[in-house]
Amino acid sequence: MDKENVRNTYDLQDDDTKGSVKIADDVVGMIAAIAATEVEGVSAMGGNLTDEIMSKIGMKNLFKGVKIDVFERRVSIDMAITMEYGYNIPTTCQLVQNKVKQSVENMTGLTVTDVNVRIASIKVNKDK
Repeated sequence: MDKENVRNTYDLQDDDTKGSVKIADDVVGMIAAIAATEVEGVSAMGGNLTDEIMSKIGMKNLFKGVKIDVFERRVSIDMAITMEYGYNIPTTCQLVQNKVKQSVENMTGLTVTDVNVRIASIKVNKDK
């Protein structure tokens, strides 16, 4: 079976005259992951043990630490991040939530209902 058919995809546009536009859930996850890492204080995306094991055996998840649920053009995002030491956690997470929501909605046209952020770890910079 073709890998493209295994992925969950969602209709963004279905126009009889122009054709259809579909987006895969891992693309939405990638948008969310990139947006989160653009926030100051976020070091990287975090993952769980399964993500770590799968990446070690060669099955890399392009949006490690991001889970996407889409239902009727509404998307719920759960993500795990690694923060840098010294940043205010509630403030940084609020910035992540706002940035992810804005990026996903602007790029996909989907409505983001919630962005749940979990701090997976803290990166301590030895220079500080």
